[in-house]
Amino acid sequence: MTVIAVSGLAREANIARRAKLTPVVGAGDTELLETRLNEAIRNGAKGIVSFGIAGALAPLLQIGDVVVATHVVHGEEHYRTDARWSEHLRAHLPGAHSVVIAGHDQIVSHVDGKRRLFALTGAHAVDTESHVAARIAAEHAIPFVVVRTISDLATQGLPPAALLPLRPSGKPRLTQVIASAVSDPSQIPELMRTGREAGRAFRALLRSRNALGLFLGCPYLG
Repeated sequence: MTVIAVSGLAREANIARRAKLTPVVGAGDTELLETRLNEAIRNGAKGIVSFGIAGALAPLLQIGDVVVATHVVHGEEHYRTDARWSEHLRAHLPGAHSVVIAGHDQIVSHVDGKRRLFALTGAHAVDTESHVAARIAAEHAIPFVVVRTISDLATQGLPPAALLPLRPSGKPRLTQVIASAVSDPSQIPELMRTGREAGRAFRALLRSRNALGLFLGCPYLG
């Protein structure tokens, strides 16, 4: 039995792997994530954690802030995270924000879109995996939690090069990113800023993993 870490990016999965988690990477593709997660569950799972970076919807959240979800929302779907495991997360991440997380099938890349989603759901942050992980965890009655770090502010959008489809491995298609930047050089300063802020979020994710220890402290491993 193991604990599964659901992520969108290869870099998130690499951080999770060092905590002895079994990573499942969605690479921004909902159907691919569903398939991979169901396959991983067939091998046995004592817990599922949505683990990675997220975009802020609430203005109070800053780059590198840690969020631990109380609920995940997606349209009419509402999922409560596991109370016992979440309590452990908050105890070992005393600076973390306890928030509602919104799941979305695509990256919410524009400020107006973030504003609308915040008003509609009341969620403080958004990512593209938590709703899928929460739904499948509920279907299989597997304890589920969310640990995410903020990589972009509610008041900032993302440049086109940051929104290009990923490889199935969760790695960026660097040739396409470079081509996008060359075709529209005006986005380069914003792209560089996005990279710096994502780096801060990844470092916060790494610190969170270290604070939580192996399996992120999942209390159901026996």
